[in-house]
Amino acid sequence: MNIRILALSAVVLGLLSSCNTISGIGKDISSMGNSLDNAATTTSRAMDQH
Repeated sequence: MNIRILALSAVVLGLLSSCNTISGIGKDISSMGNSLDNAATTTSRAMDQH
């Protein structure tokens, strides 16, 4: 019985830690998208001024 509880605890902890990792990756991708959007906007405005 103790082995089952230990195994279940390990699985739950693994799932919880992977959720945080997935969330972090999503935030990183979102940040890169925002940076790309800002760069495109800046370039577009610079081209309109010429």
